[in-house]
Amino acid sequence: MTAKNKLGLFDLTMIVVGLVIGMGIFRTSADAAKAAITPLLFFGAWFAGGMIALCGALTYAEIGSRLPVTGGYYKVFAECYHPSVAFSINCIILISNAASMSGVALVGSEYISQVIFHTDPGPTTRALIAMVPIILFYGVNLLGLRMSSTAQNILMIIKIGMLVLLISSIFFVDNANAATVTTGEFSAMDYIRSFGVALIAVSFTYGGYQQTINFGEDIKEPRRTIPRGIFIGILLIISLYLAVSYAYYNAIGFEQLKTSSGIASVVVEKMFGPTGRMIASILLFIAVLAYVNVLLLSNPRVMYAMSKDGILPAAFKKKDEKKDVLTVGLTAFAAIGIIVLFFAKSFNEILGFTIFLDSIGMASSAATLFILRKRTKHLDDKGIYKMKLYPLLPLIFIAAYIFVGISIAVDTPNLALIGTTVFASFLLLYFVIVSYKKKTQL
Repeated sequence: MTAKNKLGLFDLTMIVVGLVIGMGIFRTSADAAKAAITPLLFFGAWFAGGMIALCGALTYAEIGSRLPVTGGYYKVFAECYHPSVAFSINCIILISNAASMSGVALVGSEYISQVIFHTDPGPTTRALIAMVPIILFYGVNLLGLRMSSTAQNILMIIKIGMLVLLISSIFFVDNANAATVTTGEFSAMDYIRSFGVALIAVSFTYGGYQQTINFGEDIKEPRRTIPRGIFIGILLIISLYLAVSYAYYNAIGFEQLKTSSGIASVVVEKMFGPTGRMIASILLFIAVLAYVNVLLLSNPRVMYAMSKDGILPAAFKKKDEKKDVLTVGLTAFAAIGIIVLFFAKSFNEILGFTIFLDSIGMASSAATLFILRKRTKHLDDKGIYKMKLYPLLPLIFIAAYIFVGISIAVDTPNLALIGTTVFASFLLLYFVIVSYKKKTQL
């Protein structure tokens, strides 16, 4: 890539913002409020989540600079760990992505249910509605259709428009209930546990920055541009998330926020009445449809790349050449999303399961930097990005995700057990596959 075509400061900043801001902010503030025992802890979790994301983004940027990879970071695991770890962690990342798709589909289900039923239809009905966009776009993708840039633009316009609208409510909605907070006597352990559970929801909303690993070699003057672009991008995201969370707090009230559903449409209703709420709910459901389609398009291609590298069975390379559809990967990914909805049904269960798997992947992937620094010392003076405050920043990031994983294990041990079992199953599956290949080659 020529210097002319490389990414500049503005490009990288927008990439960071685009990678992180998804649909979670339209739901997870309610979960963070429910976990937080005080408003200060609620807002503190959002700020801390941003700082953790900053440490993580800088860590992944240096990993990508030292070991440029394409199509995901599973090759980093293969380089630094045993192939079984690379196989297992990348598989749980794919499952986590499918669970995230299911979780976002449930967010859309909550909003559109308000339009269809006007009351909460219950978890089973919400889960069935959430299956509709997954099944619908599974069928669309089987036909060989591709997501157009127009749909992506619509998704971004809806998200940005809704964020601006929600933040503007701070100036137009005056809710006396915002200051009403239930008080009580809490121990230091209560605060720690509350903060940890709030971070689970916050971590889901801040996810995406790990993809900065893919841009290390494509950036102008990486030593200067990477830290500045990531810092500005994360600072913008923290500001937006704090502003939107304050808008929820101001319009709905801290105690009501804990139990509210479709929180973005509730705020819009306070500004424009029932019609505004209905329109907002429909727009957010459309945004969810586009997001589901993006995940169904992209993840089968990751499976295809893994299969080409021998990390997944050859079946995932099978393609309908006429329609250019990765049928096996598409079917497997959609099926995982449906299975997650069938067993979990609630967003909180999917959230805990997803973030527990992410905790394993995030902590172990960030730890590869310590290995890569030793193996690639010869690159230190070659113009690559090398973070300052090493090893403090990656250690903070790793410790934070270990803390989040422990918080999930304490708060919902069944979800942590399922996540651990899934990881262990993939480890076992790897050795079964290797053993089978050896036997067939004899």
